Amino acid sequence: QVRLVESGGGLVQPGGSLRLSCAASGSIFSVDTMGWYRQAPGKQREKVATIDVGGTVNYVDSVKGRFSISRDNIKNTIYLQMNSLKAEDTAVYYCNLHQPFYDRDYWGQGTQVTVPS
Repeated sequence: QVRLVESGGGLVQPGGSLRLSCAASGSIFSVDTMGWYRQAPGKQREKVATIDVGGTVNYVDSVKGRFSISRDNIKNTIYLQMNSLKAEDTAVYYCNLHQPFYDRDYWGQGTQVTVPS
């Protein structure tokens, strides 16, 4: 089993910044990919950013140039630095860990990010 614990959400004014953290514990493998997803009210969950163990990153187009994902493989923790936040970034952000060997996904409990319009 894998446990993901997120932190760092909150309320921030447009143009502001937040940093999300997600610490993983349990049966983690070095090849696991981790990432952040978000779900706004009435919308489907979407992938925001992912990072593999080698540091290769991917971002959804809407956050490129504003968000940055990073990973500490010693601490089994990922971070999402969010800058220039917009109202449309408002959502619950979920940490994800994907185990390719088992094709299995784990999810954190979610953390709310609110950017008022």
